[in-house]
Amino acid sequence: MSPPREADPPGVRAADTVLSVLETVAWAGEPVGVTQIAQSLHATKSAIFRHLQTLVDRVYLIQDADTNRYRLGPRAFLIGHLAPRSWDLAQTLEGPMRELRDEVGSAVVLSTPTPRGALVVSTLPGTRPIDIGVRPGSELALHASAQGKVFLAFGSKALSDRVLQGPLTALTARTMTDPNDLAAELTRIRDQGYATAPEETLLGCNALAVPIHDHDDRLVASISLVGSIQHITAVPAPHLIAAIRLLAEKASRMLGQGLGTRAVTAADRQR
Repeated sequence: MSPPREADPPGVRAADTVLSVLETVAWAGEPVGVTQIAQSLHATKSAIFRHLQTLVDRVYLIQDADTNRYRLGPRAFLIGHLAPRSWDLAQTLEGPMRELRDEVGSAVVLSTPTPRGALVVSTLPGTRPIDIGVRPGSELALHASAQGKVFLAFGSKALSDRVLQGPLTALTARTMTDPNDLAAELTRIRDQGYATAPEETLLGCNALAVPIHDHDDRLVASISLVGSIQHITAVPAPHLIAAIRLLAEKASRMLGQGLGTRAVTAADRQR
């Protein structure tokens, strides 16, 4: 997670930090200590400890009495349990994602848009001996990832306008840092229907991403193949493009794409 922004008011920074602490523990995959959390968030142990104590007091976290490490508590699980299952994209798409992974061998990644990036919500690792993927909970840069470019190309104009105002941070020597180049890239993505980011986030790695829409034809997620530049080339093989498009179409249908439009049209005919 990104550290709190200094320009934010103190209350906003405190809220940002406590949420970052909670997310760090949730996505660690095992109990973690205060030092590890502080290093991950580029903060002091004393500052993080205060937030940890608040989360423990509210039972969002539990501290192990023997190791002093932290893990998620009952209240965090309760909130997750209360979330509407109809919006659990990862669960809805697990079967189709697994089928695609088994077909092509590369990792399959589901991401949702945030104001600052593409949030990875689910990953199915590839089947090759050497695998390249991303962990759930990772937030990928909008301008330097295939998933992020999908959100810029097919999402709100306000989001793309803000990102195109810069600055665009170079993550590798191949990252697009010129807003004009990125704007032209987004036009190409809209025309071709998919995005790539060859070695723009990590050298040797590429991704091929397409959009997923819901029943109101709103962009809600992207589905992508992630792997070595050897297997997902800068210009992806046609069978990979066809396979990821097929999955996106299936996912959008499962979420009811077009139903909202058809419902309005039917209602209009009845008037």
